[in-house]
Amino acid sequence: MAERSKCSILVFAKAPIVGEVKTRLIPRLSPEQACELYRRMLRHTLNAASRADLGAIALWCAAEIEHPYFISLQQEFDLELKIQAYGDLGVKMQSALQDALHRSECAILIGGDCPSIDATYLRDAAASLTESAPLVLGPALDGGYGLIGAREVAPDIFNDVPWGSATVMETTRRILMGKALGWRELAPIWDVDRPEDLARLLADDQWNHLTANLPQENLAA
Repeated sequence: MAERSKCSILVFAKAPIVGEVKTRLIPRLSPEQACELYRRMLRHTLNAASRADLGAIALWCAAEIEHPYFISLQQEFDLELKIQAYGDLGVKMQSALQDALHRSECAILIGGDCPSIDATYLRDAAASLTESAPLVLGPALDGGYGLIGAREVAPDIFNDVPWGSATVMETTRRILMGKALGWRELAPIWDVDRPEDLARLLADDQWNHLTANLPQENLAA
């Protein structure tokens, strides 16, 4: 068997608490259904990370690190549970990447709600990280990005980014160009945040395991 590379995979997640996750999918889904869909997507993401076989996997939790679902995932996937830093998304990501890079040659950070990220995509991200391109980004269709990989984390690349807006990727490109940092971009990906994103899940049978037993009339856009 080939030696595992030293590329950590970091997955950001919220505790799957009814009424506190995927709230923008409500009322198209009930709070219970939205929470169940999130649980399935998170497990799907960890399956992809495990199949990629790049290195250690860490689940970075937004508090509630002792949630029973996190504990079950830790046991199933042999992963580490860690608590996200206090601050905005940029602070959280920089802290997690820096932590991983103390022990790994590179690190890839993703969210738990982006079904289009599979094992091949993660391997491509790791392969894209070189000395001339110490960063890799997976642009999202909503204007942000759903993956960031790094061999090193330059200071301030997460500062003054309008997180949650449609200009996150554009702003990030501008910051990287201003610092003369090399990076590579992968094919665009998508996550499931808005009611219209649910229709995309139904458009392809490969996502049946995520939507099974959820009411199809509610999922359709």
